[in-house]
Amino acid sequence: MNFDIFDQPVSLTRKDSVEFWNDTMMGFLAHAAVTPEHLGNVLKLEPDFAMGHAIKGMFYFLLGRRELMQTAQEAYAAARTSLATAGATARECKYVDALEALLDGRPSHSIALLEEILHTNPQDALAMKLSHALRFVLGDAGGMRASIERVLPAYGHDHAARGYVLGCHAFALEETGDFEKAEIAGRQALWLAPDDAWGLHAVAHVHDMTANAAKGLDWLTGREAAWAHCNNFRYHVWWHKALMHLDLGQVDAVLTLYDTQIRSDQTDDYRDISNATSLLMRLELEGVNVGNRWEELSEICANRTEDGCLIFADLHYLMALTGDKKPDATSRILRRIAQDAKSNCEMGSRMSDPGVAAAQGLEAFGEARYDTAFANLTQARAGMQRAGGSHAQRDVFERITIDAGIRAGYLDQAEAILDDRQSKRAGREDGYTAARRALIASGRGGYDATSLPAE
Repeated sequence: MNFDIFDQPVSLTRKDSVEFWNDTMMGFLAHAAVTPEHLGNVLKLEPDFAMGHAIKGMFYFLLGRRELMQTAQEAYAAARTSLATAGATARECKYVDALEALLDGRPSHSIALLEEILHTNPQDALAMKLSHALRFVLGDAGGMRASIERVLPAYGHDHAARGYVLGCHAFALEETGDFEKAEIAGRQALWLAPDDAWGLHAVAHVHDMTANAAKGLDWLTGREAAWAHCNNFRYHVWWHKALMHLDLGQVDAVLTLYDTQIRSDQTDDYRDISNATSLLMRLELEGVNVGNRWEELSEICANRTEDGCLIFADLHYLMALTGDKKPDATSRILRRIAQDAKSNCEMGSRMSDPGVAAAQGLEAFGEARYDTAFANLTQARAGMQRAGGSHAQRDVFERITIDAGIRAGYLDQAEAILDDRQSKRAGREDGYTAARRALIASGRGGYDATSLPAE
């Protein structure tokens, strides 16, 4: 029996395939662009490795695109065939079962299976990272933190993944509001694993949530090597840097990063679309003319109206369609979200809440129907964490809600949301909050919609 880099038994029989498998797992932890190549080499050398096929399927599932689900299904079929012909360890079999649960629309059950693996194999950093990733998609910040803290004692200083585990812990700490500990853990993570982009970005999140953009820029500047190796996650780190410049009012720097880094490749990955659409929306809320930048996004998103894998993705597609005034495509995605909301599956429940109300609110905001926008967005607000993503990513919906309230003249209600938003950000006032408080004060002296940022 061979053992992997985390001291877990694997049914691989060749030394070189074990090495490629180790590279696959370490690459996944580091969000490395070369990870699929390593996994491809494993399956080329040992095509009956069931766990390898299962992980391939899970990787494709996490891409969150309808057309890739067929590839994930094919990987699952290959995994089942491999189990029948070559067998596998009990731990490896559970990975196959976890993929099956994902494809059946039961991500929480998939997480439960991964947690069963971690119960008996806490040093299995692959299961740790997959559980972390799926909980992130579901918006389960408390579950992320609890999962990491259950296994953290098993990761001594000699464990190859200790740095990456600390990076995941840092992110979970930040998302649950423990900012001081999160920054410490994130810095430790990067010290142990200099390519831990996730840990580095967890510290960037801390600076966002504590209204310290200048310190955030200091943190990221000079550490570009920590995310240069990444897959599309590198665009997201650049997005964080752009947010910091935006908070400081440095609009030219934001637009430069948008053009040269965030949308330099103009991919159709939903995570890249969410970076771009949410940044353009933030800029427009500040009255910035973004030119024709909505156009390429809306062309992609008009072809994704029937996707329906994740409400998080759908809402960002919708943001692009309303940003570029595409009423037909907007109507199509709204109808599909409403239809998916009737489903009894786990992800369908998220289409229902917060999906339907949030989508209707975005449509109304794009059409300058601010009363309706505010009513729908406030209805969706309590459940927005269920859409997944991070506090920083979901903040664009918070900003749209507040701006809709101000534009509709609901100054007291908008101020209450602004107060709540600030309370969750260490009680500190960022640039957005300061600007909106000034608008509300001005409005109370005589409401004038022309004094607001251009829509």
